Amino acid sequence: MFNYVIRRLLLMIPTFLGATLLVFVILQMAPGGPLEKTIMQIQMGSTNGGGGEGGATSSGSTSGAGTLLPKRAIKELERFYGFDKPVWQRYLIWLGVWEREIKHRNLTFKSGETEVKKNMGKRRYAYVKKNGAKLEVYDKEGNISTLWTARFDMDISDAEIINFEELKSSGKLQDIPKLEATIFETEYSGILTGNLGKSYTYQQPVIEVMKPRFKVSILLGLTGLLISYLVCIPLGIKKALNHGSKFDLLSSAIIFMAYSIPGWAFGGVLLVLFGGGSFWDVFPLGGLHSPQEIWVNLSFFEKIFDQIHHAILPIIAWTIGSFAVLTVLMKNSLLDTMSQDYIRTAFAKGLSEKRVIWVHAVRNSVIPIASGIGHIIATIIAGSYFIEMIFNINGFGKMGFQAILDRDYPITMGFLVIAVIIRLIANLLSDLALAAVDPRIRFK
Repeated sequence: MFNYVIRRLLLMIPTFLGATLLVFVILQMAPGGPLEKTIMQIQMGSTNGGGGEGGATSSGSTSGAGTLLPKRAIKELERFYGFDKPVWQRYLIWLGVWEREIKHRNLTFKSGETEVKKNMGKRRYAYVKKNGAKLEVYDKEGNISTLWTARFDMDISDAEIINFEELKSSGKLQDIPKLEATIFETEYSGILTGNLGKSYTYQQPVIEVMKPRFKVSILLGLTGLLISYLVCIPLGIKKALNHGSKFDLLSSAIIFMAYSIPGWAFGGVLLVLFGGGSFWDVFPLGGLHSPQEIWVNLSFFEKIFDQIHHAILPIIAWTIGSFAVLTVLMKNSLLDTMSQDYIRTAFAKGLSEKRVIWVHAVRNSVIPIASGIGHIIATIIAGSYFIEMIFNINGFGKMGFQAILDRDYPITMGFLVIAVIIRLIANLLSDLALAAVDPRIRFK
């Protein structure tokens, strides 16, 4: 068993890399990304504020972005969003196995200059010297810096950089008044080091944005999962033992009607019926707790009751779809087990019906349910966007969907990382649960 678990954990690595690489490339190649969106917003703002002149200039294009912005500004935006590197390098930087550039500073070489002193903050200075088409950075002691790196940041060739003065004096490169460069630090920082990036929308680390929303999904998802199993397994057993009875037919009708209604639609019905308005005012209309001005004045136990009161309807809507699946699966599995020869042999030996059912039949009947527990865990924890929208809950699913609409790639990739890891671990848990309830299965 131990060797099997180790092999499965090792197989998770290429699976994780394949899933994240595929989505990463699709996001990077998709049109209408954050760079284009930001440039469009700047152009529209300038056009609205600048009248006809702005509108005239916005019709041109510079690298597909319009001539309204200078090249330097476009380069800064590309660098901010990480689009100044090839896709493969961006992915390696995102993983944390390629150096990430941070703390950029711009500098310029005026005519005749070969060395520039740059203030890097905190009374630190870097001395950048031109060496052909390359730049060398020294500290104040005259040693080559191991902290800072510099490069020319211009759309001209190395030969033009080397002969910049001669070309300028001969009347060439008149549109380039001076040599522009960038000095920066580097570090290994990515998901392998625990850095999921910074959200474009919230301007906060992705982990800080995801943490409270992930807690919401865990609260609702795992609570709903526990309730589903506590209700559906005994209900399935009861239906199997009373197969064909009025109770069986009536309960089947109810659970299949519930299964036919999407969870988010059922949530809307619950709000209409029990959220005030034309019917009963029993539960709040949304959220996971009372407004902040009320919440802060509640005692500890009052906060627990308030949160339970708010969570009842979302949990019901969250789990209504799995009720029919788990109940019918448990019932049919138990009926199939009861028809096996070893069950009839147990009855023939004179064992009591209670012992045969609960000791022999039920354990083998939960095998199909145990094999699917990982899928259910992964699906529930990932969150449900529609249910969170109906109940106005800032959960994990709503965050991920909104990040896709906003082209917030760090949050989108962070959501993918969590979802993939949960799915892989949940599949392993399914295998382990299956081995725990089925003695015939032995992993080698």
